[in-house]
Amino acid sequence: MKNSSNHRASAGPKLRGRLLKLLLILISLSVLIAGSGFLYEATSSTLAAKDYPAPGKLVDAGGYKLHIRQQGSGAATIIMEAGSGETSLSWRDIPDQLAEAATVVTYDRAGYAWSEQADTERTGANIVRELHTALQNAGLPGPYLMVGHSLGGMYARLFTQTYPEEVTGLVLIDARPENDDRETKPILEAEHYAGNPSASMLTLLKRSGVLRLFQDQLLEGLVAKQDRAQFINVISTPAYFAAKDQEAELASTTEDAIRGQHFGTLPVKIIARGLPQDYTAFGMSEEAGRRLEDIWQAGQRGMLSLSSDSELIVAGKSGHMVIHDQPELVVKAILSVLEEK
Repeated sequence: MKNSSNHRASAGPKLRGRLLKLLLILISLSVLIAGSGFLYEATSSTLAAKDYPAPGKLVDAGGYKLHIRQQGSGAATIIMEAGSGETSLSWRDIPDQLAEAATVVTYDRAGYAWSEQADTERTGANIVRELHTALQNAGLPGPYLMVGHSLGGMYARLFTQTYPEEVTGLVLIDARPENDDRETKPILEAEHYAGNPSASMLTLLKRSGVLRLFQDQLLEGLVAKQDRAQFINVISTPAYFAAKDQEAELASTTEDAIRGQHFGTLPVKIIARGLPQDYTAFGMSEEAGRRLEDIWQAGQRGMLSLSSDSELIVAGKSGHMVIHDQPELVVKAILSVLEEK
């Protein structure tokens, strides 16, 4: 018994030593695998930059540069403001169709796609000022027909309010209403809606290569399959995630800035989605979803008060992404405003 006990006692340190070695090996393998992922992503991003050159040009917007793309050369100038997390690429071939009748300008807000990151807060006021500065520096003085989708609709409205003498028409595509935050916040809180992943989490997923490797699984329902290569290789940068987050946090201040607007007889077209949003896909109850949809639709119709020359157009075959579901309807509405001028 004594000898057996001594044997077990002497085996203890050896076993602990082996376990420690095994733990160190596992840690080393984890670090190696993680490091390989970061190296894979860094290499892939560098190579992709050559395959996805900016289609437009970088223009000074007040200390940093915005990517602006100009198509067509018509007398009228159409400015297209994309939604939250959307870029100049989101419009797909809509600018091409409009370029036959006007000068069409798509761009990326600071931090998005090819635009540089700004050192100012992502308030609507700063975003509008940057755009105006870049347009002047690009030799595009207007007047402008402003087109805005979703959150971009609020920026288009604020631009119209800030530079009223330079805007001749406004097209709002399923645009965020001015009371959206104050009316939906209690519902979202009651539903314990967590919102989107943080910018830091998304940045980690991108830099580690996880987002690139598992893009079909992680981006399902968020980014259309045909747009994923552009999202991975152009859009999804740390600057983009940070800018998008801050825009969302400060969107309520833009709502405050545009509340109660009236633009006289300015031609205004309001395109509202005809298919309701599936809020249950975001973990909400059906009742909460119905209430949120009602608020959104009421907000679309409320924007008719923006002008005495306003029109509501219902995109019967479209969800929120009308620009993808019924692009021909968007083109028709914009051209109809041009014809009124």
